[in-house]
Amino acid sequence: MTRVLIVEDDALQSELVRRYLEREGHDVTVLADGAEALSEVRRSAPDLLVLDVMLPGADGLTVCRTLREEQFDLPILLLTARSTENDLLLGLELGADDYLAKPYSPRELVARVRALLRRARRTMPASTVITVGDLEIDPDRHRATLADRLLDLTRAEFDLLEEFALHPGIVLSRARLLDRLHGTDRWIGGRTIDTHVKNLRAKIESDPQQPTRLVTVYGVGYALHAG
Repeated sequence: MTRVLIVEDDALQSELVRRYLEREGHDVTVLADGAEALSEVRRSAPDLLVLDVMLPGADGLTVCRTLREEQFDLPILLLTARSTENDLLLGLELGADDYLAKPYSPRELVARVRALLRRARRTMPASTVITVGDLEIDPDRHRATLADRLLDLTRAEFDLLEEFALHPGIVLSRARLLDRLHGTDRWIGGRTIDTHVKNLRAKIESDPQQPTRLVTVYGVGYALHAG
């Protein structure tokens, strides 16, 4: 059974979401405090975290950053108010895998959870290692290296890098990349992809401001080259 941790200080909303997720067959824990959430993830290692930005104890962005610094690789779905776009973009930079704007419907949240869990379960044959220049991606081990240096990637960053590496030199549109991350269970824009690309460039480019590996083709999308 999949374990989902919901961290949301709106008691009515979190209870409604809990019921929907339990109908999907998930084991759900609900908390309302960021500091308690950190302790719970460290203690029980849930399969997925639904995390509100505005929380007592420690805000959601702090929780997200701390978990990624501690190398927790669980998918994180960030909940944010529509008026805090900067928060959601910062959340993606800190390692969140997806976001959902408030107010949201429980059904949409369930769809996002379903999509994130599908991504987390996706595997490729153990013998498949993708190479683009000195970049190597091992999907089975969920491991990527650049010139033998291990890259510290979030799940979303890894999935995007894998998609680029499977199609070296091919321009991939934002819509196609969104489909890779979220399938049809998505109501989000291209800025999510732009943020993930920015984060990837910081990790694989010598000069992220003048990228030579992950390049922009204006009006079309992005392409990965050997560098």
